[in-house]
Amino acid sequence: MTAETPTILATSGGVVSGVRSHWSVGPLTHHAVELAGVTGRAPRVCFVGTASGDASSLTAGFYDMAIEAGFAPSHLRLFTMPNVPDIREHLLAQDVVWVFGGSVAGLLAMWELHGVGEAMREAWQAGVVLTGVSAGSLCWHVGGTTDSFGPDLRPITNGLGFLPYSNGVHYDSEDQRRPLYHRLIADQTLPAGYATDDGVGLLYRGTEMVEAIAERDRAGAYWVERGADGAAVETALDVTRLPG
Repeated sequence: MTAETPTILATSGGVVSGVRSHWSVGPLTHHAVELAGVTGRAPRVCFVGTASGDASSLTAGFYDMAIEAGFAPSHLRLFTMPNVPDIREHLLAQDVVWVFGGSVAGLLAMWELHGVGEAMREAWQAGVVLTGVSAGSLCWHVGGTTDSFGPDLRPITNGLGFLPYSNGVHYDSEDQRRPLYHRLIADQTLPAGYATDDGVGLLYRGTEMVEAIAERDRAGAYWVERGADGAAVETALDVTRLPG
């Protein structure tokens, strides 16, 4: 079973420190899997590590996490060649696609080369739940702020645009994120959008943001838009707290 409507959970979290392994699946990612509505079998979850150069250690860590969580794991690797014969077919066979963090600029470039963006769009429209952290949150939006080009953050404006908003990630943990996001919205480099502190996700049904969800106490989510005076205006959103 897949989600009844196209569903994205875009996050600045979803992974927590592990007990049996270095990392474990966090409450946000568990929630994304629950959104797929799978019953009677293990949910099929595909890991996409393009933004981190398909690092083998990261992929191995995913399998440890997935097995611990009771998922039926797979992965999509693009370096040095795709590991599956048909990317579209593989993504459409999943319940959830989990896109990990790293360089969103690199991710978008590689996805363009291999037609992954269009395959992701088709999977999303078919009800496969799309989720991810950091680059795996930014990619679904029009753009946002990124360290893909160096330690001084820069805008990224060529996101997939499934969601017609900008996105700010790691809003409370990296000093440059909030002021740059405000400036880019004020000068209209980016459209209005949603930002998340670490440990917070944005649930979209279709293209509507319907709920901000957190796996950390006191972490927030925000709507940022250009005000009538040309300055950015930030509004804190209500946040649902996940247990555990």
